[in-house]
Amino acid sequence: MMRELSLNVMDVAQNSVRAQAKVVTITVAESDREDRLTIEIADDGCGMTEEQVQQVMDPFFTTRTTRKVGLGVPLFKLSAEQTGGSFDIRSKQGVGTTTTASYVKSHVDMTPLGDINDTVKLLIQCNPQIDFVYTRSTDQGSFTLDTRELKEVLGDVSLDTPDVLEWIKDYLEENTQNIVGGAST
Repeated sequence: MMRELSLNVMDVAQNSVRAQAKVVTITVAESDREDRLTIEIADDGCGMTEEQVQQVMDPFFTTRTTRKVGLGVPLFKLSAEQTGGSFDIRSKQGVGTTTTASYVKSHVDMTPLGDINDTVKLLIQCNPQIDFVYTRSTDQGSFTLDTRELKEVLGDVSLDTPDVLEWIKDYLEENTQNIVGGAST
């Protein structure tokens, strides 16, 4: 089991990158009132057939040649289902893929979210050519970081430059603190 859900987000988002997505949308919605945490990763990549979706949820299937097992998606699914939550992948070839994991937050087997801000920053840093739309919401409010808006403002300045990455890090931390209340996890 992955120790933090943010690592599952990284793994699924990297699948989106490999699927040649131009835009990857990551949504983290947390509600204490509803006792829910929902993580959705959607992309406009090449998509999958129904058979490929079933294979992706099989821990003993992988398209990669560097290892014999593909555990990212099956572990993400298990982490949601073991809390009494749910897991779903919807995909259409030529359109893209949406992966949704929903958790019961108070469950004893709930995996911590981890440093989702660092995960988002790292995805942007390693894939500046891809647009990421990250939305985080709680019962106290929400915010969105859309790299398309940043690119519009920055012009020719790449998102992976140190000053831009520092700004992204600060933006994510400040906004997370505003809606989570102090802790940035």
